[in-house]
Amino acid sequence: MNLHEYQAKQILADFGVPILFGKVAYTPDQAVEVAQTLGGDLWVVKAQIHAGGRGKAGGVLLAHSLAEVKDSAHTLLNRSLVTAQTGPQGELVECVYVEQGCAIERELYVSLSLNRRAGQLCLVASASGGVAIEEVAHKNPEAIDQILIDPFLGIQPYHLQRLGKSLSLPTDILEPFLKSLYQAYIQFDASLIEINPLAATKQGKLVALDAKMAIDDNAAYRQPFIKEWERTNPLPAEEQKAQDYGLSYVKLYGDIACMVNGAGLAMATLDLIQGHGGKPANFLDIGGSADQERVEVAFQLITADPKVKVVFINIFGGIIQCDMIANSIVAAAQQKAFDRPIVVRLEGAHSVEARQILATSGLAIVPVSNLEEAAQEIMRATKEHP
Repeated sequence: MNLHEYQAKQILADFGVPILFGKVAYTPDQAVEVAQTLGGDLWVVKAQIHAGGRGKAGGVLLAHSLAEVKDSAHTLLNRSLVTAQTGPQGELVECVYVEQGCAIERELYVSLSLNRRAGQLCLVASASGGVAIEEVAHKNPEAIDQILIDPFLGIQPYHLQRLGKSLSLPTDILEPFLKSLYQAYIQFDASLIEINPLAATKQGKLVALDAKMAIDDNAAYRQPFIKEWERTNPLPAEEQKAQDYGLSYVKLYGDIACMVNGAGLAMATLDLIQGHGGKPANFLDIGGSADQERVEVAFQLITADPKVKVVFINIFGGIIQCDMIANSIVAAAQQKAFDRPIVVRLEGAHSVEARQILATSGLAIVPVSNLEEAAQEIMRATKEHP
């Protein structure tokens, strides 16, 4: 579950992470009221979306008067903000976060995440924070320090010494900040906390100017606040429907829809499509125990996207039987009157029966026997349906 900035800051503030005073607003008039309450003569109005890159995309605006606060909120609210992380359609801005301005001496970067391969937490830090951090990672990776932290030991003095040198900060300033961040990460079952930028002020203090936080969905049962915040962080309708039916679905931005069983095969399928110059429209894993209803819902989900030119169904039958998949595809396609090409690879349990079902269905189905043939047919069909 991804949190908005204002929600992440509420959590971090409770653990002693220094933040600026601010409040969420849903209308331009509310934004002005927040600014008046905060006082001062400089405010920052920030679009609240679940994507990074807001600064470069015009989603973070400075305001030097109440009139500018109102104009900034009006500019951002109820409009789609397109960033490098949203895809071309952008993400709708339903609220803004208004907070006090801050005199910044340096912008730093700090994040905590899980390194699954190492089975440890990863603390990442750089003295080059702000909107250019991705460029720094690409052009100057040695400027980014990464430290693995044993979750049974936590942050140790030698970690602080190393990061103090990386960030040019005394450890007595760095220690309370990092330990507060670490405690928030652990106690809230986070999978990511990212502070970018982390401001070093002229007064020698650290302030989290932005905060990104993601909570592990598997820990929802012991994080009661999640149920409350789910109402303010709703999933897109198609992702909610997929979740309701036990489907692993992620919308992408291409024109080749995919339905696969097994996450590994699904990832390999996306790699196959991209390796041949195609663009997947989604990731969809129906799982190993899907029934006909779930398969029909999956087909409806991936074909609801108007950009889809071709569908690729890649199933290896084992526990799940290919003839059930075939019957589900036919039922869903006939119900929807779907007329785009459907490239199908069905191997394994009851695959012969499945191919017979598809061959007599009357649908525009292209059967294939291997992945290379599938890729060729997918690309041919994509070019034939501009």
